[in-house]
Amino acid sequence: MPAIGIFPVRTSHPAGRASRRSGLPGKSRRPRRPALHLTGWLTRNRRLVVALLLCLAAGIAVHQLTPAPAHSVTAIAAARDLPAGASLGGSDLTAVRIPPSLLAAGSFTETSGLEGKQLAAPLRKGQLLSDAQLVGPGLLTGAPPGSAAVPLRMADPASIQLVSPGQLVNVVLTNGNGYEQASSSKVLASSVPVLWTSGQESQSGQWLGAGDSEGLIVVAATPSQASALAGASTQGKLFFVLVGSPGG
Repeated sequence: MPAIGIFPVRTSHPAGRASRRSGLPGKSRRPRRPALHLTGWLTRNRRLVVALLLCLAAGIAVHQLTPAPAHSVTAIAAARDLPAGASLGGSDLTAVRIPPSLLAAGSFTETSGLEGKQLAAPLRKGQLLSDAQLVGPGLLTGAPPGSAAVPLRMADPASIQLVSPGQLVNVVLTNGNGYEQASSSKVLASSVPVLWTSGQESQSGQWLGAGDSEGLIVVAATPSQASALAGASTQGKLFFVLVGSPGG
């Protein structure tokens, strides 16, 4: 009798294959997750990512360390170099922003009322303007208490060109004519500072208002000096002598 072999029966799994191919009935195939693409991009560009993160960290650090803008105020300054005696016009001044600590007493914060005022001292471009630099009561700023601004008319108007504000002078009175009356000289005030002269740019003296200011100077005098200088021009001829500072 021929031998009967037992051959393995090959079985198929249609259900399993069907599930792998088309998935379970009633369920759609899941799409690929975008996170996989992002992860791959980050992996490929990790150096760029690190550089961007470092830039962001540096920007945050700079922002944290940078101080907040300090409070500032408006002040009026010279728009160009201005000579002593100049009459101020609208184009001569400009508004600038400065820290409050730099705004000195007497400084101007607006140009209103400044047009036509006369400078008693020169100003550099950008220098702040204050009342002490204008012909007027502000010239006595810093003078000893009780000081007075005394106008004097010199006998020699041309000599005014030799003196400028800030210089110290001795005021000398000379009387007599050398003929019938013997000439004599007397020092009325010593080392008085000059506040203003009519020789500055040939401008009229706004300190004294309208009128002829030729040969006039204004000095800061103590009460006793002011008493000696008052009306001195009616007693004779006035001259000045330039002197050095006490510490010079």
